[in-house]
Amino acid sequence: MLYRHLRTHLIVAPSTSVGKSIFSTGLSRASLALGERVAYLKPVGTGSGDGDDEAHLRRFAPGVKTSCLFHFDEPVSPHLAVERAATSSAPPAFPTDDEFAAAVAKFANGFAKDVAGHRSSLYIESAGGVHSPTLSGSSQLDAFRPLLPPTILIASHELGGISTTISAYESLLLRGYDVDAVLIFKEDYYANHEYLTKFFAERQIRVGVVDTPPPRVASSTEDAFNLDSYYALLSEGEGAVPPLQNVVTRLQQVHLDRLSKLATAPRRTLDSVWWPFSQHGAATEEKEVMVIDSATGDFFNVFSAIPPSASSFTSSSSTDTPATPSTSLLSPVLDGSASWWTQCLGHANPALTLAAAQASGRYGHVLFPNATSLPSLTLAERLLKSVGNRWASRVFYSDDGSTGMEVALKMALRSYAVREGLDRVQSSKLAVLGLSGSYHGDTIGAMDACEGSVYSERIEWYQGRGHWFEAPTVKIEKGKPVVRSPQGDETTFSSLSEVYDVDRRFKEDKLADVYRQQIEAGVAERYAKGDGIRFGALILEPVVMGAGGMLFVDPLYQRVLIDVVRTNRTLFPSALPSPEPTTSVDGTPIWSGLPVIFDEVFVGLRRLGRVSSTSFLGSNTLPDIGCYAKILTGGLVPMAVTIASDAVFKAFWGEHKVDSLLHGHSYTAHPIGCSVGNRTLEILDDMDSNGAWNEAKSDWTPKPVVAEPKEVEVIPASEEPVWSLWSTSFVNEASSLPHVEGVMAMGTVLAVYLKAADGAGYQSTAAASLLHQLRYGEPTSSESSSAAPGGLPFNIHARPLGNVVYFMTSLTSKPTTLRAVEDSLLSALKSTGN
Repeated sequence: MLYRHLRTHLIVAPSTSVGKSIFSTGLSRASLALGERVAYLKPVGTGSGDGDDEAHLRRFAPGVKTSCLFHFDEPVSPHLAVERAATSSAPPAFPTDDEFAAAVAKFANGFAKDVAGHRSSLYIESAGGVHSPTLSGSSQLDAFRPLLPPTILIASHELGGISTTISAYESLLLRGYDVDAVLIFKEDYYANHEYLTKFFAERQIRVGVVDTPPPRVASSTEDAFNLDSYYALLSEGEGAVPPLQNVVTRLQQVHLDRLSKLATAPRRTLDSVWWPFSQHGAATEEKEVMVIDSATGDFFNVFSAIPPSASSFTSSSSTDTPATPSTSLLSPVLDGSASWWTQCLGHANPALTLAAAQASGRYGHVLFPNATSLPSLTLAERLLKSVGNRWASRVFYSDDGSTGMEVALKMALRSYAVREGLDRVQSSKLAVLGLSGSYHGDTIGAMDACEGSVYSERIEWYQGRGHWFEAPTVKIEKGKPVVRSPQGDETTFSSLSEVYDVDRRFKEDKLADVYRQQIEAGVAERYAKGDGIRFGALILEPVVMGAGGMLFVDPLYQRVLIDVVRTNRTLFPSALPSPEPTTSVDGTPIWSGLPVIFDEVFVGLRRLGRVSSTSFLGSNTLPDIGCYAKILTGGLVPMAVTIASDAVFKAFWGEHKVDSLLHGHSYTAHPIGCSVGNRTLEILDDMDSNGAWNEAKSDWTPKPVVAEPKEVEVIPASEEPVWSLWSTSFVNEASSLPHVEGVMAMGTVLAVYLKAADGAGYQSTAAASLLHQLRYGEPTSSESSSAAPGGLPFNIHARPLGNVVYFMTSLTSKPTTLRAVEDSLLSALKSTGN
């Protein structure tokens, strides 16, 4: 709803009866007087006769196109009006918030096309106060939020109006709305206009003050004449510029300023910003900069600049501009990577915004050493009961996944060195075990815990302190899960549930013995180099190695690897007495062999459908240290936690400060992040309890297979189902395409592995052309994209990962959105394969 020739404004107020319809009429007449073509929309109207706002506009602002999308005769709140309009035999029927926003957008787009080439304005009058319910019962600020039109706030001139107006203003800010102007009647007794003019001037918002309407008189003819004369003075008077013409002129300039800032953003960005993970030498043109004006749910609202030759008027130009395009300059683009894997509850989630605002208002930021705050304490206790259940006793806060992994490495290596009694020289040679393709962050310690790759080959201090195994992977190929070894050996399974039934496979699958022999031989071979290296930790990304190429590792391999480092005393000798105790005096676990670090920055907290991905590796396969970030704060603010067992914590216990964990960040455990984290986890727990993902779970539940007539073989399954928000039908069809190597889907993650002429890996360009087609090609059809802002067709943005096309949803993504993405992706895959 951002057009070059059409200015749109949502007219809102702190409550009813403060003059929205009077100001809507006056603004419409002022716009007409300034040569604009004007439309007035009342999305929801209640009441009839003289209370009908649309009828009022038709009477006193002829020439304005008017419409009311949903009208009810009873003058009550919209949610009650629709309820009471229903008959006893029919339940109340109302549009969803998505359908409501789509109806508003459809009207705006239609009017924009009707007035193409002419400077125009559209005034949308809301119902009641800013948080008055819509037809569905939700706040109208949330219902309009996908469209995010600029607002005009009608302030209250009555007793108490200062407070309600400021509250309404702050409610608008909390949901991301721009307030372009404030209008108020001049009332000298309470003089609210004087206070609010100063208040909003300090916030660079102009206040328009106008006289109150004339009092009603008995004669309807005289009353109408008086009101018409009043509107003329506000909007069309001679001599001095009428007050509402001043307002409209100001709104026109605000609109132009917004267009200018957005249009110049690409060049200004190229001239001043250093992007992460980007080669600036390959992105020098303005069209390569995606300008995100706002975001909501799963979508960015992206600005599309118009070439100067087609640009529109300035404030002094003619009203007729034939070159001006009629389409919106903003278009919905799906955030296909969940904004670098952080999103889980959608962009601009109001519950998280309010949690952040409340903590900001209460605390700002407060230091954490030898102190606490209830948000940080509550989050720590919550995490120990969920992802740390049965093994963890302490939570250490940091600021992102990479630094959280730095903390984990310090914890693991120190605790191992202390237990084994290593001196400084011996400790300096400690290394880690891990998997090829792993990635734990960009700080130098986290990079050293990974095998050399494109991420580290140009890092001067990189050494690579470890040994990394090539692990077998899981892909769905032609509809069947296949475990494939690095040597090319493959094993086909009937379902993903069978692949992830690790407890059974650990006992029965012959691959367990094969994996054990390979791992033990690999460690022995590394020791044979004779350079004095000693392993001090095992570090794993459970189930999926994300940045390494969305590699789904055979969970049995990771289970066996953990078992080897914890039980093989020949390869991993221990200073502990034999047999080793498994628990301390207080009953907490004691790690054996090497401390095991689980990097769940990406995969944890329901990203893969479970609270912790550790459960995919079988019962009692718990880490000694775990790291969590990204989903932790719902994609709103950066924060990470590293949680540890009591045995690891005790390695730092002592009388001297030098023995403590000397690591920290200025914003450690900042209350805003902790409050948002608590709210995020509460919402996710509620969604799970309420069955939000039951439909997806049912889709992925293995169906009984008929072995013999009248006999049913039930496929084994783990206690928790393996499921995905992506549909089995899509995965099966995509995995059968000739140029697709395989597909994997779990939880919110979808990965499509392309057969690439330039090979697999981060530097492959196989995915880039397909993603370019999804981003800039024909958008999804409107029939399948009702969840996009305004119900519009949308394109898809995702970042390439070598030969892998991956997508990530929120845990709140709607089936209509995902099916539309699947349709577009299938179409693109088929076209690129021809």
